[in-house]
Amino acid sequence: MRTDTIAAIATALSDSGIGIIRVSGDEAIPIVNKIYRNKKNKEVLFMYDSHTIHYGFIVEKDGSPIDEVMVSVMRAPHSYTMEDTVEINCHGGALMMKKILMTAIEAGARLAEPGEFTKRAFLNGRIDLSRAEAVMDVIHAKNQFALKSSMKQLRGSVFEKIKELREKILYEIAFIESALDDPEHISLEGYTEKLSDQVSFVIKELKKLLNSADDGKMLKEGICTVIVGKPNVGKSSLLNLMVGQDRAIVTDIAGTTRDTLEETIYLGDITLNIIDTAGIRNTEDMVEKIGVEKAKTISEDADLILYVMDSSVPLDENDADIMRMIKDKKTILLLNKSDLDEVVDLTAVNELFSNVSEKSSRVYMMSENLDEEELQDGNDTIVMVKISAKENDGMDKLVHLIKKMFFHGQISYNDEICITSSRHKEALLEALESMNQVCGSLENQMPEDFYSIDLMSAYASLGKIIGEEVGDDLVNEIFLKFCMGK
Repeated sequence: MRTDTIAAIATALSDSGIGIIRVSGDEAIPIVNKIYRNKKNKEVLFMYDSHTIHYGFIVEKDGSPIDEVMVSVMRAPHSYTMEDTVEINCHGGALMMKKILMTAIEAGARLAEPGEFTKRAFLNGRIDLSRAEAVMDVIHAKNQFALKSSMKQLRGSVFEKIKELREKILYEIAFIESALDDPEHISLEGYTEKLSDQVSFVIKELKKLLNSADDGKMLKEGICTVIVGKPNVGKSSLLNLMVGQDRAIVTDIAGTTRDTLEETIYLGDITLNIIDTAGIRNTEDMVEKIGVEKAKTISEDADLILYVMDSSVPLDENDADIMRMIKDKKTILLLNKSDLDEVVDLTAVNELFSNVSEKSSRVYMMSENLDEEELQDGNDTIVMVKISAKENDGMDKLVHLIKKMFFHGQISYNDEICITSSRHKEALLEALESMNQVCGSLENQMPEDFYSIDLMSAYASLGKIIGEEVGDDLVNEIFLKFCMGK
């Protein structure tokens, strides 16, 4: 680990009331002392106690003042990085912050790399890797759930659970190894029943964490949602309604939307990463045809399809093509223009759907008593909601249905741990696979050293989450995603 002194602007590089320049390392106090003067024009920073704040000036080499500041002193190990740290609170102009940062660098500091302050906190043992990742999750939280989940992880919820499971696994490894080394004094008789109970407990806990991962990731990052439909059915009007402004061009001319349009939309506690696509139809227009193919490709990776249908226009072969495309996806069928005379109803939709679907599936009306398990687990369940994008009618039903499809009807803020990281999920899956191998060895009455090998593998996989079983390359990759100054 590099132990030189680093400096960076810790606040946003834009005009604001206050800006903060953070300096950390063995020479942080001497370096800032060179450029700081108190109101009596004295170099006294080295005399100040830890966790105190002082009024003064940052000065040029010739002693001329640059800015009027408040300087915070935090001595090791009682700081974010566990190193001596000084934070300079100055006026928040971008030019001023850059000027003070360059003055600190000229005095002996080095410009920090992205995430280097938090990386030092991790390497110095102040926080584990899961807490370090939570720092950026807090900064980038898109909704209340993501913020609360990130704060819980920052306080150690994931670390404590992983630590608990690793301790249970490590105890069994140690017992097996001790018994194999000293069979005269440590007996393994009847041990397989005890181990089986412990393995079952760990597997149950791992599955519980994994069950939270998909919902957690969607709540944190947003549900990838694609709007599809024929031209001129109201897709762009729907997007504008959800965004709250005229984001997409809306005309009576079919085929107005030629390319995708992406927006992040916040509907209460739900974040939708929504993509409006070109109207899907058979066309000879080369540009429109490219847009149609792109819409089909994007739909393949969607978490949710919003299929917009014009209730005032009869169904045709283009609708059949769309239904073939979305038949295995979680889909909400939005029967738009409910304010006009209706020529399409649930019966007509189901008749067409039965012709294109090989399964005995059907489209359900929102008002029906829908089974939540079927909604959450089945990708071939399509639910219809009547809306009018023009009259802003039916949006509350849409939000309720999305919650029902993905989050068991409501967003839960209980004290359960929610896994929101793809990296954590991958490590949990590896650990679960290893624990299942232990189960198989127990069932097949394999020798005890087989148990130990797979238990150690599970122990190592869980260690990846908290940073005890990771290499330098992965650590560097994680912290490079951080913003400057954090």
